[in-house]
Amino acid sequence: MSGTDEGSSLADLLDSRRLFQFVVAAEAPTLAAAAAELFITQQALSSAIRQLERDLGVALFSRAQRSLQLTDAGHELYTGAKPLLAGIRVLANTTRNLSNPQRAFVIGHSPAISGEEVYRIIEPAVVADPTVSITIRQVFPGSMRDGLLDGSLDLALRRGVDMPTDLATDTLLYQPLRIAVVKSHNLAARARIDISELAEHPIVVWAPPRHSFYTDLLVSHCRRSGFEPRLLVNPVQGTPPYTAVLAHPDHCAFVTDDPGGVYQGKVRVIEIANPPLVPVQAVWLPHSVSTIRTTLFDAVQRSAVVSTPSQLEDGDIRTTSPRRSHVAPASDVQ
Repeated sequence: MSGTDEGSSLADLLDSRRLFQFVVAAEAPTLAAAAAELFITQQALSSAIRQLERDLGVALFSRAQRSLQLTDAGHELYTGAKPLLAGIRVLANTTRNLSNPQRAFVIGHSPAISGEEVYRIIEPAVVADPTVSITIRQVFPGSMRDGLLDGSLDLALRRGVDMPTDLATDTLLYQPLRIAVVKSHNLAARARIDISELAEHPIVVWAPPRHSFYTDLLVSHCRRSGFEPRLLVNPVQGTPPYTAVLAHPDHCAFVTDDPGGVYQGKVRVIEIANPPLVPVQAVWLPHSVSTIRTTLFDAVQRSAVVSTPSQLEDGDIRTTSPRRSHVAPASDVQ
């Protein structure tokens, strides 16, 4: 590469400090408020934004109104700037933490995935390197994006296949659905049922239809089996999914726990014949590199059992292997 080419390439790079100032300005009601938040003068902030506009060759704010209004180019930059800045912060923290190997890699998981299931996912990586420090934390789906962007989470696991466009996502693996019932339920003595048998039993879910990808997925499996499910939205959130039936003994709940007795034998988990498969989605910050995350994905890929086509519904992704950089559109999932 010639010196001219190299200089031109470097000139195209965004100044991270100006980019951060732009994000603050985009989120503030006025330029004066943004300047106060940044502890700089309004003139200095205005100059920084104008320099950023000159660097990019586009207007980022419309000057036609008194309030700050992003142009289309400004919206595009703002959408990509937050994860990019978060990635810079993660890179800086990772570099600093090389001298602090005890810093834990934090994995958040939605209530739809139990802590035990999370450990099964990470077990191959833990066994491969018993010295790795990992913290597992339950997080509600609505908080995952903020946790990844502010650095309190390194990886998130949830049900679903969609996420905001500014996060990297992929389907890590699929799990077979099962049914949980209390031990007094008339299905409790069964070792296996057909999903169509649930037409006679109300089902507990954790969010209403059309408000949760996971609920919609469960409803779709019922409809494909020939019935419209009777649903009850569980008012208790954050507990293992199988506990939902304790307060509703005539109901059942879809779970992915191992079959048999759970919760001191008060609940039975029952196999479903030709079970539908539900995804575990990994979500992480784009523009970031993590040795632990790569090791975890590789370990899951090696240990995963690829589902046969007969087990998958039409339209499902037919692999359990994680792809590293897929970014999906937004949706509210579990």
